[in-house]
Amino acid sequence: MSPEKMIMMANQIATFFKTQPRTDAPAKIADHINDFWEPRMRAQLIQYATGAGGAGLDPSVVDAVPLVRRPE
Repeated sequence: MSPEKMIMMANQIATFFKTQPRTDAPAKIADHINDFWEPRMRAQLIQYATGAGGAGLDPSVVDAVPLVRRPE
């Protein structure tokens, strides 16, 4: 997947959870990504956020990355 599309998708998830009252947005973002993103997508997000600096990612997504399951 292109980095631009991955960033857009992750930021859409962050935008949704920011609108929810009394939620821990990073935990909810990570839960959603763990439940619905395939292992390659999760690996790409983790690599982008940690290795490439995460440019363009919402800060809540960056905070969620340590909670995203690393593919085996």
